[in-house]
Amino acid sequence: MMHQHFEMGKSSELLKVVSWLCLVGVVRGIGANWGTQASHPLPPRAVVQMLKDNGIGKVKLFDAEDRVLSALAKTGIQVMVGIPNDMLAGLAADEKAAGRWVSKNVSKYINNGVDIRYVAVGNEPFLETYNGTFLRSTYPALQNIQAALIAAGLSNQVKATVPLNADVYGSSSDKPSGGDFRTDIHDLMLSIVKFLNDNGAPFTVNIYPFISLYNDPNFPVDYAFFEGTPSPIVDGRITYSNVFDANHDTLIAALQKNGFGNVSVIVGEIGWPTDGDINANPQFAQRFNQGFMNHISKSNGTPLRPGPIDAYLFSLIDEDEKSVQPGNFERHWGIFAYDGSPKYELNLRTATNSSTLIGAKDIKYLDRKWCVLKPSANLEDSQIAPSVSYACGKADCTSLGYKTSCGDLDVRGNISYAFNSYYHKNDQDDRACGFSGLATITEKDPSTTTCKFNIMIDVGSGTSWRTRTQMELGLNFFWYMVLPFTLALA
Repeated sequence: MMHQHFEMGKSSELLKVVSWLCLVGVVRGIGANWGTQASHPLPPRAVVQMLKDNGIGKVKLFDAEDRVLSALAKTGIQVMVGIPNDMLAGLAADEKAAGRWVSKNVSKYINNGVDIRYVAVGNEPFLETYNGTFLRSTYPALQNIQAALIAAGLSNQVKATVPLNADVYGSSSDKPSGGDFRTDIHDLMLSIVKFLNDNGAPFTVNIYPFISLYNDPNFPVDYAFFEGTPSPIVDGRITYSNVFDANHDTLIAALQKNGFGNVSVIVGEIGWPTDGDINANPQFAQRFNQGFMNHISKSNGTPLRPGPIDAYLFSLIDEDEKSVQPGNFERHWGIFAYDGSPKYELNLRTATNSSTLIGAKDIKYLDRKWCVLKPSANLEDSQIAPSVSYACGKADCTSLGYKTSCGDLDVRGNISYAFNSYYHKNDQDDRACGFSGLATITEKDPSTTTCKFNIMIDVGSGTSWRTRTQMELGLNFFWYMVLPFTLALA
């Protein structure tokens, strides 16, 4: 709304005020992360309609895809547009490159009616698992993007920030009040925080109680949620009954300790996955996300930072091509499944009693047919293990495993799931249901009560399929995916 150019005058100024008030009414709610690492993505306009239907007034993107940004034009949805980590070095080394990026990915879309409010410079670039890859490029890239925003006359409207994982800070006392930035990046973090503060930009942090539980089997489960715990953390006069508040206030303490207690904070990512791990299921996800929504709806904030919390749920939709290096759960963070169908009840409009998510509309699917293991196939066949491994390596088998949604399948069911995943990844091409004659196409749905054999969205021209020759030459078999099968066959 604020990017339309009205002629000056009292009536136009009044229209601006009315428009702004309407916009505030839309966006005073939860945001969502919209990732697009999917083999069969939903049409962007269908996703935008989902955002509107569910009252999600803010969206965080991980890059600047034209179709996505164009679909957000003139919708009143506030946008944080992202710069991938692999672009940081180039933007850090060349101010003109930063200027070109802002011109192409910010100015252009603002002029077309996209309400861009933030540029996310990188994504968790200081993760310890990156071994310092982006330590030298992140801050200079942030500086150059900020300079480009100033040069474009956009710095009052668009703020540059760096979404950081919560591992950039910690506490020597294991209590929030002992919070400070990580020793190895302490000076760098202070430089970035000062820069954000000087430019009126927020500190963006991603907080994941699920990861705390995933990394530590002794982590108290109830402390990850919001209903209270018999073993809270007592920090002076403050009692912390959930890990979100404690984690958030560890950051606030770190900011205060270093003289930046007034820097605003955005929770860039928070959520709970529904599959791929024993603790990743729709019941826990619903419990966490609804608990979080209820927790922030009263605008009480956290003990060290009272007031409204600006947050983006992670994530909107499942992504079947995300890296599983952190864990198989990585592809299952969505509150909606790959096809835009709601996974569980969730009230995002905390002022209402509605707990129903509204799914994507008018989605077209591929035909109702599946690729499964032939009933006559011998489980001792030497081609089964490499075939399953290949299928899982090229498609998505993260719903298979102990205590996952498809953990109830027998050996034949596991094999069929792998075959079907590959078949649908390749748009039901008959040649993608070969597997040395072990597979067959059926019109009978092999899904079980808990395990869904997906039918992919019809996106017109999908991914290119891989030939049998490539299969035979590609000996990177992803043995970790087939270990359960080979053990079962032994």
